[in-house]
Amino acid sequence: MCGIAGFFNAREDYAREKGKWQRILSRMNQAQKHRGPDGSGTYVRPNVGFAHVRLKIIDLLTGEQPMVRVRDGRECAIVFNGEIYNMKELKESLKAEGATFETSSDTEVILAGYMLHGIGFVKKLNGIFAAALWDAASQKLFLFRDRLGVKPLFYTKLGETFLFSSEIKGLFAYPGMDAVIDRDGLCEIFALGPAKSYGKGVFKDVFEVLPGHCITLSRFSYEDDAYWKLESRPHEDSFEKTIEKTAWLLEDAIQKQMLSDIPISTFLSGGVDSSLVTSVCARELKKQGKELNTFSFDFTDNAKFFQSNAFQPSQDRPYVDQMVSYCGTSHRYLECGNAEQLRCLYYAVDARDLPCMADVESSMLYFCSKVVSHNKVTLTGECADEIFGGYPWFHKKEAFETDEFPWSQDMAPRQSLLDDALIQDLHMQEYAHAAYEKTIQETPVLPGEGPEEKRRREIAYLNLRWFMTTLLDRMDRTSMFNGLEARVPFADHRIVEYVFNVPWQMKCPDGAVKGLLRHAASGLLPDEILWRRKSPYPKTYDPSYEALLGRQLKEVLSSPSSPIRTLLDTKKVRAFLDSPSDYGRPWYGQLMAGPQMLAYMLQVNYWLKKYHVRIH
Repeated sequence: MCGIAGFFNAREDYAREKGKWQRILSRMNQAQKHRGPDGSGTYVRPNVGFAHVRLKIIDLLTGEQPMVRVRDGRECAIVFNGEIYNMKELKESLKAEGATFETSSDTEVILAGYMLHGIGFVKKLNGIFAAALWDAASQKLFLFRDRLGVKPLFYTKLGETFLFSSEIKGLFAYPGMDAVIDRDGLCEIFALGPAKSYGKGVFKDVFEVLPGHCITLSRFSYEDDAYWKLESRPHEDSFEKTIEKTAWLLEDAIQKQMLSDIPISTFLSGGVDSSLVTSVCARELKKQGKELNTFSFDFTDNAKFFQSNAFQPSQDRPYVDQMVSYCGTSHRYLECGNAEQLRCLYYAVDARDLPCMADVESSMLYFCSKVVSHNKVTLTGECADEIFGGYPWFHKKEAFETDEFPWSQDMAPRQSLLDDALIQDLHMQEYAHAAYEKTIQETPVLPGEGPEEKRRREIAYLNLRWFMTTLLDRMDRTSMFNGLEARVPFADHRIVEYVFNVPWQMKCPDGAVKGLLRHAASGLLPDEILWRRKSPYPKTYDPSYEALLGRQLKEVLSSPSSPIRTLLDTKKVRAFLDSPSDYGRPWYGQLMAGPQMLAYMLQVNYWLKKYHVRIH
């Protein structure tokens, strides 16, 4: 994994003052050095500049970037962030066509593939990636991103200069780039946050390369084309064949994503998703005489304060213990205390460049900082719920009757602390509904499907485009902020393509939540794990944590220099702090309730201050 950045201007000759532009590229590199602490490089040509920081996972001795190759006098260069899991097959195929290789890196496979086949070669890639490729002969710059948006890539235009970076902070390292937020940006923060509209970067004029898209820039043109789109197709496999094919896809994806020149690990919660990933990885490593490292997460004294509810029916520890025994892994139990969780609230904003999932994100960042001291590569169970229908809103009647995001239906909690004039000005409900409706209109429907199945497809598509993307962003930023590469086998596009078209009665047979996944994992897990009721990522139930948040927010409101003061209603905030929290009624997803609202507002204030955000 790595961080990439750069710029393009058809009217500029960067080579004339190469040292100046290399220093700017170095600043862009430094801004996201955490993504690649093992090395860095720059590339400057008359119209383009590339920057790269590297985290060494594959081809530790060579494979430095930016990578440049010349074939028949034609120069091409690439900066790449990600992993290509089918690189061995692609490399053999390219060799048969006459390609030669100087490294064992997947970066060179992409470059060689492009030089033989053009940009259409991206369609052959199975992996997680964001890349920029420069073709000197055609004077074209290509920016492309993996199909599901696992790896980030932002861009903007400053005058005639096109800028790009893995993270937004890389754009702000370029001279003259200011952090500005307008009414739409405020709506992104308060009406949609911690989600954000796909393709948008929240800051004014900052955008994100869409998943499955390639942007082509040249002296005279700008094109943004989709090389992949999710499609609806009739499902013709029997239930038994569907289980068999799903099982094969899952195991193949997990095995492919074990590709690494350094030891791997897994996150293990004791739920079916992470347990399946762990079981396959442990089995494959045992064949090589190796032991898998696993990690589980919880909060200090959570056993004392835990409150079972509809969203979190049970604690993880007993199930983790069972899986560790079953798989024979080397396991570490990691805990996060209140002080660490609060401190990391602000580090999480540094990592995301935006307010994010409050302590759901800050705790993950803290845990990643502990994992990386043991392993630099880990596999997780993220994305299974979005793909296989694990969330409550796939099943509840309200989700079928609402015309809003099913994980965030009620705007009232979001407005409960905001200034009334701001609420009136933003039109938050209308903004959120327009974003929702845009995705509904994009949903690939299957002609002839009944209203209920059509609605299930819409809910699935909303989850893939919105909720899953938010969690993928969380996983990427919290891990890469610590120089840890986190992989998500469930987000293999082949799994998504196949399962999206499986009818609901097969995904959820006899009402069993994620029943298809559980049947496909049969034989790989103990029955207690295989059929365990879903319990999401843990959060703290310690009331002193909420008290800590309340004191911090009061301090923020008492300071005249706090930028959020103009956005909040002080009386509303104080009344909120004096009332008991509602842990069972989240305002976003399953985990973000009263305490997370306080934490989110603290993040917003820090973000406005840290990034010197100008509200326009």
